[in-house]
Amino acid sequence: MLRYLAYATSIVLTVLSLALVLARQPAWWWGVGVFGALAALGTWDLLQRRSTLRRNYPILAHFRYGLESVGPEMRQYFIEGDTAEVPFSRQQRALVYQRAKGVNDVVPFGSQQGVYSLDYEWLNHSLAPTEIPSHDFRIIIGAETAQPYSASVFNISAMSFGSLSANAIRALNAGARLGNFYHDTGEGSISPYHREPGGDLVWEIGSGYFGCRADDGGFSEERFVANANTPQVKMIEVKLSQGAKPGHGGVLPAAKVSREISITRGVPMGVDCVSPAKHSAFSTPKGLLEFVARLRTLSGGKPTGFKLAIGHPWEWFGIAKAMQETGVLPDYIVVDGAEGGTGAAPAEFIDHVGVPMHEALMLVHNTLVGLGLRDRIRIGAAGRITSAFDIARTMAMGADWCNAGRGYMFALGCIQSQSCHNDKCPTGVATQNPSRWQKLDVADKAVRVQRYHDNTLKALRDLLGAAGLAHPEQLGPEHILRRISPVEIRSLGALFNFLEPGELLDGIPEHAVFRDFWADARSDSFAPPARVRALRDSKSR
Repeated sequence: MLRYLAYATSIVLTVLSLALVLARQPAWWWGVGVFGALAALGTWDLLQRRSTLRRNYPILAHFRYGLESVGPEMRQYFIEGDTAEVPFSRQQRALVYQRAKGVNDVVPFGSQQGVYSLDYEWLNHSLAPTEIPSHDFRIIIGAETAQPYSASVFNISAMSFGSLSANAIRALNAGARLGNFYHDTGEGSISPYHREPGGDLVWEIGSGYFGCRADDGGFSEERFVANANTPQVKMIEVKLSQGAKPGHGGVLPAAKVSREISITRGVPMGVDCVSPAKHSAFSTPKGLLEFVARLRTLSGGKPTGFKLAIGHPWEWFGIAKAMQETGVLPDYIVVDGAEGGTGAAPAEFIDHVGVPMHEALMLVHNTLVGLGLRDRIRIGAAGRITSAFDIARTMAMGADWCNAGRGYMFALGCIQSQSCHNDKCPTGVATQNPSRWQKLDVADKAVRVQRYHDNTLKALRDLLGAAGLAHPEQLGPEHILRRISPVEIRSLGALFNFLEPGELLDGIPEHAVFRDFWADARSDSFAPPARVRALRDSKSR
């Protein structure tokens, strides 16, 4: 049978090679070694019981495994189109690389985008373009706090030490310092590598309370104050959920809790480091706002907010109603979309859990507008943002600023090998293997991070000038056009239903999600409405 041919051939060639050696032709020892090893491999394939494929195709099965292992690289370098997003297209990656390296990023011979394809988007230009003297676009967050922060409109999204390497963290923070923008720590807390370069930090606090964790795993005021009051920390961010795996906790096995991680996170070595799926410091929408206010006070009045991926709409509405009823407001909200990335997450969560950023952002923006609170709460947004147009579109949909994670990873040299989860990152960005991450040159990559930020905002300045605007805050949904059929075009303002200021104060608007869930949302509970619970208990629907 042909499937055993390679195995049988290896045995025959081993015997022939051995015979030639015995016939005093020592040069054939190589044949004994090579063909003997293949014969031994084939014998093991036949004897083992874990893989039916190897038992049926001894030796040959390994060729399949080899081709399968290099499949992603083959597709990326030889098959994938320049505009195919998996998850970032070659065109998107190339743009980041060019801007990070400071090389020419102009494009010849016309667009590769299908300008007549469905969902193609563009920014309408003006016949009266403006000249904008500076590309350093900034916004004030926490204007009413004791320590308001002037933030760039393009910053580094939450990525923890542990998921990223020491040198990657160093380079990101050094780049943020050079470019005068902020670096979100991620929920892994403030490591020595965040502190070393001295760039602005937003301290993200997740359900594990790393960096402010009591011995029982709860929140520690004393440890929070010690970190929060360092000058480098500019804002505090409570993480409710992230786009890549909302509603999912995590466990760092005891074996991976190194001395550095133990010190950074405030957890003991030799014990599993648990990040629960939900917080223990609060359990209701009002409790969340009370916790935010508490952190703001303990930090000495630094802007404090929360980050979330939108899921059940009544839960977000409950938070909004708590703001309305108590008057306790976060200084900002960061909306993380389902297209967000992470070092590792279950496939089902990556692909099928959470609301994508565009819809989530518009829901949060609409709710605050409808309650008359939009001018008092800033909104950030994150989710597959790499270019100036991505920033412009996101701000037109309601954001005050944008964060990027993987875009800045590309600036560090990430090649999208998608090996973040196995500690084999080829560029030293997402690995804890010293033999890999020590090769990442911090000084060089810090400049690339700064250049990427700088050149992207220069491109944003040029887009705004072409549209006749002076600042990205002036962008609205009417500026972005989308093709919805071969013969139909709509602005985002016409395509989506945007609420009028105070509209939720006067009743429930004709907007499906508000009509269905606003009235039943509760400020004292995240629990589903009674009719939703009834549906869950019945399959007759």
